[in-house]
Amino acid sequence: MKVDGKKVFWNEYQKDIADDQYFFVRSCVRQNFFPGAEEAFIRILRNDLGKDLYNDPNHTTCTGIGYHVDLVKLETTMTVIARQFALMSEAGYRNFVISCVTSFGLYNEILDIWEKHPEIEEQVRDYLYRSTGREFKIPENLVHASDIIFKFRGQIAAKTQYKLINQYTGKPLQVVEHIGCHYAKMFPEKGIGGAEHPYVLAGLIESLGGEVIDYPERRMCCGFGFRQYIVKASRGYSLSCTYRKMKSMEPYKPDLIVTNCPGCNFFFDRWQYVISETKRETYGEEGNGIPVLTYEEVAALALGYDPWDLGLQMHQVAVEPLLEKMGVDYDPALKYIGFSGKQLSKPQIPDLLKVY
Repeated sequence: MKVDGKKVFWNEYQKDIADDQYFFVRSCVRQNFFPGAEEAFIRILRNDLGKDLYNDPNHTTCTGIGYHVDLVKLETTMTVIARQFALMSEAGYRNFVISCVTSFGLYNEILDIWEKHPEIEEQVRDYLYRSTGREFKIPENLVHASDIIFKFRGQIAAKTQYKLINQYTGKPLQVVEHIGCHYAKMFPEKGIGGAEHPYVLAGLIESLGGEVIDYPERRMCCGFGFRQYIVKASRGYSLSCTYRKMKSMEPYKPDLIVTNCPGCNFFFDRWQYVISETKRETYGEEGNGIPVLTYEEVAALALGYDPWDLGLQMHQVAVEPLLEKMGVDYDPALKYIGFSGKQLSKPQIPDLLKVY
């Protein structure tokens, strides 16, 4: 997105992002699906950018998914989140960084409730103190982890070994960016660029040399939607949403999909396999799928991190075509070698979707 001509609109959707000293809360979903992504974020912040990032092993899930499917009461969720703030306060931090987009939306929802209904905040403070003996301060700065990568995209770009440039043609890679619904659709002012023109991923992609694709269903939900997937009978709705998105982007021949939401990342990746088995369709070149990466994985690849150390072999859609286009130096023989040095079990080969 080009901001020229949109200055008034753009200024309404800027946000303050702290420069340093971050208290990081991880995602229960991401740690299971793509654990290397969060580790990459920590390494980039600490090692490449020299930032103070505290990763507290005592923090827990925010209960967001349980809350959104009506399994966990709002009062319980608010008390759990109050405990996270207490851990931040006890550690001496005031800048709160959230890995999960669902959590990001939920934290902002609860802060909005407390601002409008301070009596509820006081009640939650009482719940927390009586149950744990803890007290908390409200964060001075609360952002999503993709905001941090966006903020330092220039510094990251200056350190990169690889760009989002096709080494064979010299042209920018064509990239679809997908923003998780809970990043800015709930509270547009909390997202860089708002809900209609979010720039948090587009800015990173452009800084690394890629070109962002604008396609008809760009702002449509991936279909996760909690109840749509967690209720087994509703999973067809989830799949149909992703299918519609894939068909919409297909004519533009994307080289890559980048997301900032663990659910979106999972479903764009996994549903491509399901679609290939049920609809006999693939959307990449020569029977490949379109690789789906998180913003940290893209930044880490550009910085020269080993793709297998990042855990890219955990993705359903093979990333090798992307690595080849970017010119990334990698060893195919190490793809399924574990940290112990032993060969891991290889996944079964799908009928249609290519894997390596």
